[in-house]
Amino acid sequence: MVDEQKPFVGNRGGMESYLVEPGGSLAGEIIVPGDKSISHRSLMFGAIADGITEIDGLLASEDCLATAAALTAMGAKIEAPEMAGDCWRVHGVGLRGLKRPPGNLDLGNSGTSMRLLTGLLCAQSFSSTLVGDSSLMARPMERVAVPLRLMGARIKTSDGRPPVMIERCQGLTGIDYQAPVASAQVKSAILLAGLYAKGVTRVTEPGVSRDHTERMLASFGVPVIRKGMTVEIEAPAALRAHRISVPGDLSSAAFFIVGACLASNKGVTLRNVGVNTTRTGVIEILRKMGAKIDVATAPTAKGGEPIADIRVARSRLKGIDIDASDVALAIDEFPVLMVAAACAEGVTRVSGAEELRVKESDRIRTVVDGLVALGAKVDEKPDGMIVTGGSLKGGVVDSHGDHRIAMAFTIAALMASGPVRVLNTRNIATSFPGFADHATRLGMAITQETLS
Repeated sequence: MVDEQKPFVGNRGGMESYLVEPGGSLAGEIIVPGDKSISHRSLMFGAIADGITEIDGLLASEDCLATAAALTAMGAKIEAPEMAGDCWRVHGVGLRGLKRPPGNLDLGNSGTSMRLLTGLLCAQSFSSTLVGDSSLMARPMERVAVPLRLMGARIKTSDGRPPVMIERCQGLTGIDYQAPVASAQVKSAILLAGLYAKGVTRVTEPGVSRDHTERMLASFGVPVIRKGMTVEIEAPAALRAHRISVPGDLSSAAFFIVGACLASNKGVTLRNVGVNTTRTGVIEILRKMGAKIDVATAPTAKGGEPIADIRVARSRLKGIDIDASDVALAIDEFPVLMVAAACAEGVTRVSGAEELRVKESDRIRTVVDGLVALGAKVDEKPDGMIVTGGSLKGGVVDSHGDHRIAMAFTIAALMASGPVRVLNTRNIATSFPGFADHATRLGMAITQETLS
């Protein structure tokens, strides 16, 4: 690990923001926190398994803690490491053991929690209502509700958005669903419901999406059949508890991968990162841009996920064209990739990225606004943007409470000519608690501010 650098300092309360000093060079090695997508699934699957599931490396972010709290409210006992030793322990209640929660299930900012739990809860013998913060309450949920209704679920939304009101199940039937777009969350919700449905549940997607659910179901002993873009399961399908190792989150590592490409004289190493091929689009895109990234694979983690150490050297990046197939495999990494594009030589053109408009923020608009605030030349398009590489200046960027926007523009300060103030950084804790500490260990100077 690297020696301590400038300390990360700040106060709590009020609107949290970062003041990031310009320039600098990243160097050293870190271990990024556990993968958020895998952490959510390990908690959910452990809760409905038979026996005790032990989880190493679970991401204790606000999003994952919201999932844990919801499952606890429905009768699952979940022990954090301070209670359970060196890992999290989920005492499964079995496939039919969840109980009606005492009130609404508040999932905070977590879209993954809401969409996957909709699939799980639509099969239960009790009613439930899912709510969240103002950002989550504005996000679309019909994409999940529509296929689940075809299975027999009774789900209501408010003009397609939360609250998601789920009536007690009268019985589900498996479907053969042809998904209009590739979506791991929609696929996962259908497969969770399919654990309870009569007959075969089959999902076919038009392209590749993350396959963490399929891998984890198989590790819990559920027979999963995969053929090309189709995955199917057949109920009844009981889950057997076991020990899971959650690899580091590549989406979190991406901020420092880009930072190292832009500003690292000695290189940066990220240890034990998940490199599932449905997630490595960010690495492939950066390599097309000219990034020097070495992936040294290691033995597969418990739970079926490939892991690796990733070594990154300073690189001379160039602009490229990024289309819908690229975006689908790097959807969460888009904000920091556009920071890389703004610092590359030439023009980067992005198309087929409409999905980014319905994330925690409209990520096309917030990325464009942030880059413009730092002096970049950017043209916004309905389904993407055109970024002309050049230099960045200091300035103020509003993240609009979007964790990935906040982290991306913190990294942008490495290439800025003046200080960068990033507003609304509180929600970074939803996915990457300790982000600023990791950044300062690698060499950045970040002061947390409380602004009135």
